[in-house]
Order: sequence, then structure tokens, then C-alpha cells
Amino acid sequence: MDSPAPTRDQVLALIYDAIDELNDTLEPDRRLARTPATQLFGENGELDSFGLVTLIVGVELRLGERFGVPVTLADERAMSQRNSPFRSVGTLADYSIGLLQDTGRV
Repeated sequence: MDSPAPTRDQVLALIYDAIDELNDTLEPDRRLARTPATQLFGENGELDSFGLVTLIVGVELRLGERFGVPVTLADERAMSQRNSPFRSVGTLADYSIGLLQDTGRV
């Protein structure tokens, strides 16, 4: 490995940065909370498909910049999972960490 494994707190901070950027485009009553429990998509999800794509792209960019590896979150692996990694901020963080670890470069 080139660098220490990413921590959940590091990845959550990057996701929260992407949430802040997305929240700047949303009406105040539609803004996302910066917590691992925040529901993103699916049942009780707070985002429509456009909002989810916007958030995913923002997270991918931040992960790539921070850890120096390209990351694609919305791929066949993500779509084939029984439980979507996009359900909540916490599941997105955990999925992101797994992808980063699978690269063998972080």
C-alpha cells in the first residue's frame, strides 16, 4: 500500500464537503444533514436521481483528489448489491472505503 488506509472519519469529511456543495443548490427545507444516518436515496431518501448523481460525482472527485486514485462509485458493482451503497451517508462512506482498499494503492 502506498499510504495508510482511509479512515471512516476522513471519508465522511469528504462526503460532508460534497453535501455542503449540493446544499448550496437546494432550498433550505431540502438540505441534507451532515450525519452518517442521513438517508440519501430509496425509501425515505432525501434526494431525487439528479441530486444523487450530483452528490456521487462530488464525492468521487474528492476521493480521487484526497487519495490519489480514480474512484467510480456508481458502477456495476454498486448496482448489483442487494443493499444499495447509496441508502445513507454512512453506507456511502463504508462503500467508498471498500473501493479505496480494493485498489491496493491506499
